[in-house]
Amino acid sequence: MVATVTANPLREGLQVERMPEPNAVVIFGASGDLTKRKLVPALYNLELEGLLPNGFAVVGFARRPIPDADFRAQMLAGINQFSRTRPAQPDVWDAFAPKLHYCPGNFDDPAAYQQLAATLNRLDAQHGTAGNRLFYLATAPEYFPVILQQLGAAGLNNSPAGGWVHVIIEKPFGRDLATARDLNRTVQDVFREDQIYRIDHYLGKETVQNLLVFRFANGIFEPLWNRNYIDHVQLTVAEAVGVEGRGGYYDTAGVIRDMIQNHMLQLLTLVAMEPPAALDGNAVRDEKVKVLRALRPITPQDVNRTVVRGQYTAGTVGGQPVPGYRQEKGVAAGSVTETYLALKLYLDNWRWAGVPFYLRSGKSLPKRSTEIAIQFKQVPLSLFDRGAATAVEPNLLVLNIQPDEGISLRFTSKLPGATMQVRPVNMDFRYGTSFGVPAPEAYERLILDCMLSETALFTRDDEAIAAWAFINRILAGWAQTPVTALPAYAAGTWGPPEANALMEADGRRWRRL
Repeated sequence: MVATVTANPLREGLQVERMPEPNAVVIFGASGDLTKRKLVPALYNLELEGLLPNGFAVVGFARRPIPDADFRAQMLAGINQFSRTRPAQPDVWDAFAPKLHYCPGNFDDPAAYQQLAATLNRLDAQHGTAGNRLFYLATAPEYFPVILQQLGAAGLNNSPAGGWVHVIIEKPFGRDLATARDLNRTVQDVFREDQIYRIDHYLGKETVQNLLVFRFANGIFEPLWNRNYIDHVQLTVAEAVGVEGRGGYYDTAGVIRDMIQNHMLQLLTLVAMEPPAALDGNAVRDEKVKVLRALRPITPQDVNRTVVRGQYTAGTVGGQPVPGYRQEKGVAAGSVTETYLALKLYLDNWRWAGVPFYLRSGKSLPKRSTEIAIQFKQVPLSLFDRGAATAVEPNLLVLNIQPDEGISLRFTSKLPGATMQVRPVNMDFRYGTSFGVPAPEAYERLILDCMLSETALFTRDDEAIAAWAFINRILAGWAQTPVTALPAYAAGTWGPPEANALMEADGRRWRRL
């Protein structure tokens, strides 16, 4: 079965698109991969769809001095290679390119920030950007404090024209509870909390945003969204790729910092939160923080019972040989950094008491897939379980976040014929087929929201701290019981056997993707 949509989403949406005020976007780390792969293609697509104001400019800031023309050529190459609408349309690019500028400088050089301020003042006059500024920190985390401090010292945390100034900070927001608190203090010494946008690109994905609509606009599901009807919830973020040449970074982070602390706990909050009083940023984030604070602490003594780590060894993914993690460039020979993690957690609140949430994420798995699977309880008395041919499977609701965004509902139906045989069937909704328009990239939505001062899809300071408070206990447990090797799984398989045992001990099993 396929769900159909009759309305035209471009014309009949419940919310009218708003145009941002004129502004200039400054990208620190403009020579990096994130800029050419995601940020500038996202801005180009906003231009393509008519969502950028007439008064608009982009300033790339990085160490290497290059002319504006070379910067534009590099960004065009990035759009042609990575944009969802590639290649660039000549007329759109001709209008967009003159808005791209470049300002060279070292991150710790006060004179470079004075030059940046002069450039922005010039662009206010040249492009009519009205003194509104968005600073995007697309750099390695170690540069965050110095950039923030230099922006404050140069007075760039305030607009000369009385407009708005926002700063976007990429993950990871700290590497443990102490460093997250330190970073919070650093950024809040320079910017007010309402100016700070901690970005998690997962929250910009269409299915993640649709989760709020699915839950709070449909009376059929919300009454069932609790411990009375739901048996358990599985959250999966599976990656087919390995460390992709980032072994040096990944070996200091692992999957718990790279995926669990941010992306996966964010998904968890949206699944488990209570209805907000309104869809404004603070109301939504208030409810998300309550979820994080309701997480039952995993004590250091319980870590090895409820958390499974793994590390991939040599294998094959997609028909291609993959070296073991310890053989990757930049990885220490005896590394015990986890590339796979599975854990069971509980929320100690009224709605979810006793319902286990199972999270798993890993690298070099058989396929790329991110999904939320909500398994409902079995019926109180099964009338049809009379052997394998009539086995009734529990109802399952699956939200596919990537790569094929959509929602699937599994229920039981009778097979045609004279005998009573039943079989599970799926009712599927897919964005691509139902709406007939491509979903925007996550960065498009999030950058636009920042320009519009919409904060709901960004992480607030207390959210980041609450997430780290939970994760810190796991890190403490690992520190108390050091190991010389982790459970192994061959690249191209679904993780170590210990992860299956985690669920089998509860009489459950991981969903087959």
